[in-house]
Amino acid sequence: MLNEIELIQKHARLLHTETEVEAALDLMAEDINSRLATTNPLILCVMNGGIVTTGKLMPRLNFPLTLDAINVSRYGEQTSGNELNWLQKPISSLKNRTILIIDDILDEGLTLEAIYQYCQEQGASQIYSAVLVEKQLNKSKPIQADFIGLSVADHYLYGYGMDYKGYLRNAAGIYACA
Repeated sequence: MLNEIELIQKHARLLHTETEVEAALDLMAEDINSRLATTNPLILCVMNGGIVTTGKLMPRLNFPLTLDAINVSRYGEQTSGNELNWLQKPISSLKNRTILIIDDILDEGLTLEAIYQYCQEQGASQIYSAVLVEKQLNKSKPIQADFIGLSVADHYLYGYGMDYKGYLRNAAGIYACA
């Protein structure tokens, strides 16, 4: 497996440097601060991909908030999505709360749509979503994110929380697999 990972890294193309991603996170945080400052939101980190984006955004948010996690996966350690697998639901009550779902990428939108519906079913009063990357596809998505850091063409990506078969989430930059 490590040989495959090394090969992927060797042939990958850097789409956004660490500096560019950090600048996008700054802009996202400014927008979130201006729109959610008075809402006492519950941040829902979408595991595992959203952990980097959540961790990078939280210190940039200058208002009271609470944090929980949700883990819904379509990819597992594969490179294509399958049916949704609910691995973890939040411990916190979502009833009458403003929710900010934070994830690494908005691809086809199926996972984010399912999480959004789950929040509605749990009685959330307002639901927002933030994604580091929105992938541009040639088809419509069932949901749009409220806060988007970067927009990229349709490539398989890794870095800043996005993975290749469970690896490379820790890459400092956003890369497209060749």
